[in-house]
Amino acid sequence: MDIYQESLKLHYELHGKLEVVSRIPIKTRKDLSLAYTPGVAEPCREIAKDYEKSFELTRRSNLVAVITDGSAVLGLGDIGPAAGMPVMEGKCVLFKEFAGVDAIPICVDTKDVDKLVETISLISKSFGGINLEDIAAPRCFEVERRLKEICDIPVFHDDQHGTAIVVAAALLNAVKVTRKEMGKLKIVINGAGAAGIAIGSLLISMGFGNVVMCDIHGIICEGDSGLNAGQERISHISNRDHEHGTLADALKGADVFVGVSRPKLVTPEMVSTMNQGIVFAMANPVPEIMPDEAKAGGAAVVGTGRSDFPNQINNVLVFPGVFKGALSVRAREITGGMMRRAAHALADLVPPDQLSADCILPSALDKSVADTIAKEVADEALETNTARIKK
Repeated sequence: MDIYQESLKLHYELHGKLEVVSRIPIKTRKDLSLAYTPGVAEPCREIAKDYEKSFELTRRSNLVAVITDGSAVLGLGDIGPAAGMPVMEGKCVLFKEFAGVDAIPICVDTKDVDKLVETISLISKSFGGINLEDIAAPRCFEVERRLKEICDIPVFHDDQHGTAIVVAAALLNAVKVTRKEMGKLKIVINGAGAAGIAIGSLLISMGFGNVVMCDIHGIICEGDSGLNAGQERISHISNRDHEHGTLADALKGADVFVGVSRPKLVTPEMVSTMNQGIVFAMANPVPEIMPDEAKAGGAAVVGTGRSDFPNQINNVLVFPGVFKGALSVRAREITGGMMRRAAHALADLVPPDQLSADCILPSALDKSVADTIAKEVADEALETNTARIKK
């Protein structure tokens, strides 16, 4: 039985991966009176007088909504909100397992930006954070932007920012392994959607070097027609040499390839034109180039999104800790500074004596990762007055 059939069998057996477990027993009349009526009226009155008490008197302070419209689920595409539910449940399981954060899957049946934003904002008072998931670009950029403006809790699109943080961490260590020079790298990102644009933006802000974005039509350059809002924004800070051409053209002399696109777009011959290339081929389940082919083309370091190859670049290393840190100080938002510190903290978790071409990130199963990232996120929130409470 392959992994797909085994997972399907498990889901049939479980009828879902989540359940609600009470934090208090209800065995006596007093238990009932304390948990519900009449006693529950008092915390309600306190919250009515002071909104901030909603974080102290309910589970809200440790509760995240994992929300999708089902339009970009894994590598499956637009399969709809109901079909996206198993992924949202899985995400919630990872929140709890790795960070002790409670999470609720919410699948919204609309692709209308106004309706999606309104729906999420209207339910936001039930949660301490919003994790957007599997919402297609360019709609996801607008949804996130507008929610950040109107919600008083962190809004984080994990497909964008979680992916960007883990790529940045992997690249920090790959640079050390290859002895390349920060600030002078040429980085080619193929896939100018939600993840690709977020990765490019973060790498630029961290000073890695010149980022060249590519989409299905080839290299993206400032002034190109037909760019969506996200592509237009990043075109002004990327491709400093104003290159034009195909992905193959972009890779000539490049130090780094980051793929968040489609299978089998890169050949060993293309890798051979790179400069001791670092290749992160992250399309799932089939990457842009298989690791053995990338190495045959001369790649110095290779990573994928898969767990059956070295250097799995997986955002499960990121989102549990980011939210744990943000929730611990009731951060109002998740900032670029938090993301940069999270990337450095994640990279530093690989001890120098273990760092190698086949080990640039800690294991996705390492449960110490979330606490390390959480501390950096919380500290950044406290230092920049993004936190509601002081530790």
